[in-house]
Amino acid sequence: MSKIYDDIYKESINNPEKFWAEAATKVHWYHQWDKVLDVVDGHYRWFVGGCMNTCYNTLDLHVDNGRGDQTALIYDSPVTDTKKQYTYRELRDRVAKTAGMLVNKGVVKGDRVVIYMPMIPEAAIAMLACARIGAIHSVVFGGFAAHELATRIEDAKPKVIMSASCGIEISKVIHYKPLLDEAIKRSSHKPTTCFVWQRPQERANMLPWRDVDWEVEEARTDPVDCVPVDAIDPLYILYTSGTTGKPKGVIRSNGGHSVAMKWSMDNIYDAKPGDVFWAASDVGWVVGHSYIVYAPLMNGCATVIYEGKPVRTPNPGAFWRVCEEYGVNQLFSAPTAFRAIRKEDPEGKFLKKYDLSKLKTVFMAGERCDTATYEWTKKVTGKEVIDHWWQTETGWAIAANPMGLDPMEVKPGSPSKAMPGFNLQALDADGKQCKPGKLGNLVLKLPLPPSCLMGIWDDDKRYKSSYLKFYDGYYLTGDSGYIDKDGYVWVMGRMDGVINVAGHRLSTGEMEEIVAKHPDVAECAVIGVDDALKGESPMGFVVLKEGIERDDQSIVEAVVQLVREEIGAVASFRIATVVNRLPKTRSGKILRGTMRDIADGKEWNMPSTIEDQTVLPEITKAINALGYPKTKTKES
Repeated sequence: MSKIYDDIYKESINNPEKFWAEAATKVHWYHQWDKVLDVVDGHYRWFVGGCMNTCYNTLDLHVDNGRGDQTALIYDSPVTDTKKQYTYRELRDRVAKTAGMLVNKGVVKGDRVVIYMPMIPEAAIAMLACARIGAIHSVVFGGFAAHELATRIEDAKPKVIMSASCGIEISKVIHYKPLLDEAIKRSSHKPTTCFVWQRPQERANMLPWRDVDWEVEEARTDPVDCVPVDAIDPLYILYTSGTTGKPKGVIRSNGGHSVAMKWSMDNIYDAKPGDVFWAASDVGWVVGHSYIVYAPLMNGCATVIYEGKPVRTPNPGAFWRVCEEYGVNQLFSAPTAFRAIRKEDPEGKFLKKYDLSKLKTVFMAGERCDTATYEWTKKVTGKEVIDHWWQTETGWAIAANPMGLDPMEVKPGSPSKAMPGFNLQALDADGKQCKPGKLGNLVLKLPLPPSCLMGIWDDDKRYKSSYLKFYDGYYLTGDSGYIDKDGYVWVMGRMDGVINVAGHRLSTGEMEEIVAKHPDVAECAVIGVDDALKGESPMGFVVLKEGIERDDQSIVEAVVQLVREEIGAVASFRIATVVNRLPKTRSGKILRGTMRDIADGKEWNMPSTIEDQTVLPEITKAINALGYPKTKTKES
């Protein structure tokens, strides 16, 4: 048993206000809170009345405490052959000037700024600059196409957008500026200014009445100081896929976020000031927000921004090269990354070329970690491999193995136990607690701990209906799973139509809406199927309108291209087929779960509610023609 963990966890559940008030002493406050926790109409507000600044806690605090010359940010870009490092002082100075640029364009506390950037230092600088002046940033993943960017501009209504001329995808240049221009054209909301970082690989065409050269402007701008903000003021909005086409804008507060980030670095990741912490993710996702930008810098670590892939930039030794070159102490990425490395280098021959003596722990999250990936990574690295589970909505780990407390026994396939503040339970359909080992809906008994979502931007009704109304008094994670007799959680999959493609949460419902736009399509269904590399991949089924004479393959190619254009390559939507009809219940519900079981090679029974029993054999034949279920090797 882990007595230290047990005692700390019980304290956090039984006396959350005392527990988090003590944790908050590790954060700098201009003045402390009046109330640790305040609940207002389903919203859990931490450290009410407290005044602080997130940017001060990440940068200025370290400079003021005499550590300004320590490395803060390491930029490594194998796709452009660029390497650069910033000390805390150098990074603070650039952030202060970039914040000055925003101020000069009229941005004030509470204004929104959309950030659409590749993995370059300026992405983090833009985020921190917003935090410095109390502006609310909303980062949009650079892999999203114009449609997805437009929906976020429409919802967040930013005064300013910060972007770059291009991104680099291995050797391909991604033209950001035309995508940005198209997104603004589609949105009814128009920003007053767009700052564009001109990269040498491609210089963007600028619109003189709106676009500003970021580098030129920064050079002639005076720095500005941090602006004190209330603990409950929003730090950022981050959009996550829902079951409908409209994304949900998760709101994160300044105060609670800082407290949870600091606690997690100390206790989950066991990261010390001066350590090199590398979250090999993207700033467009929650991992990038929490563990590329904010938490490592709050903890006085050096953080790595890596513009590359685990393979093909240039080979499957890419991660290990970075670990050796910069002395990485903690490595954090999605299981997909390690599956990709394993696929190209199953014996770990590339890894043997590098010295990983400084690497202490490998952390995985973003999707379910299969046992084979866990065991392979542990074997070839010889390091502790820690799976943990969390969501965009929570901002940090719901369940983990806390390496800074007393690490517990690992059960491969489980992210271990609930972290302090997360009263995790599995409930059945009637809201009763499931017995150990019995599958149910994973929920969190309220209140939620610091750093969890404050709400959904400009949509309080959706916040309550999505998370709080399913079970009274509980937050619905949307994941199903069970808790075993030892208290370990096992996350089995989503309850809704959200799939996890290489660590990216994507809505099959949104893909269906896009496919249905094709003029020849009468109806369609998109399901997630098991993928040995990406975890899940979307598979589409299309029913054509009567009298269509075009060949099926051309229609499949067209709907695949539609999804690519509206969501982006990140959707990985490549598998689709034309069918005569979809399997449905008598009430008209498409049997997506049964279709997935067929594609994944699982046992399935003919549902008693099916309208026509002859449809599923047809669907099975169509799935088989696509090469599914895949033949699984003994190893996988």
